[in-house]
Amino acid sequence: MWQAAGMVLEVALIDVAPGREEAFAAAYVQGHKLLAEAPGCRSVRMTRGIESPSRFVLLVEWDSVEDHEQNFRATDRFVGWRELIGPHFAAPPRVEHFVDVPA
Repeated sequence: MWQAAGMVLEVALIDVAPGREEAFAAAYVQGHKLLAEAPGCRSVRMTRGIESPSRFVLLVEWDSVEDHEQNFRATDRFVGWRELIGPHFAAPPRVEHFVDVPA
């Protein structure tokens, strides 16, 4: 897997079941700390679609992909996070990691 040095941006495209949007947003608020306080996590932000209000995008800045995978995905933090937000998914989220392209 190619990875440049520096911060990694996790982008998760989340489609929420219609009618569950407000419950999903409330679950995100409740679970935010589980994600934000994971070692290696720099910032967390959730956005909601204007044209597609059932579509959300989670943006998380990590020190590295390994921090995401080892300090969050492989821990009880992730289990608790998914228990909160997972019931609202219309389909599994699509998650990818990105790095900045130098200008």
